[in-house]
Amino acid sequence: MDKISKETRSKNMASIKSKDTQPELIVRRKLHKLGLRYRLHYPLVGKPDIVFPSKKIAIFVHGCFWHGHGCKNDHIPKTNNKYWSSKINTNKMRDMTVKKRLTKLGWKILIVWECKTYNKKFLGKILKLLN
Repeated sequence: MDKISKETRSKNMASIKSKDTQPELIVRRKLHKLGLRYRLHYPLVGKPDIVFPSKKIAIFVHGCFWHGHGCKNDHIPKTNNKYWSSKINTNKMRDMTVKKRLTKLGWKILIVWECKTYNKKFLGKILKLLN
């Protein structure tokens, strides 16, 4: 049983962004500082967060909770446990399907996890792979 009303829960969930999240903005700023130019909202399977069409590279910036990373930021809420387990597993399955489809189309896929965006050394190493 949920501890807050359905209306409050609905407002909370509606306020969660799917575009221009803080981790996304961190990655985009770092790319820009490196002199790399990219496309947003590129019409591609799975809606990658950042795309380099000429290099056929798609970057997905995944939230640890929403995509089931397994780090300290990833946890299943105690309330409505079945729903969240199912939701996150569905997200993980969709992520695998998208990755397979893009790979078949010749795209290189790069996943940047939310928790790693705060580690500047790690993020720098990943982003240098693009050069």
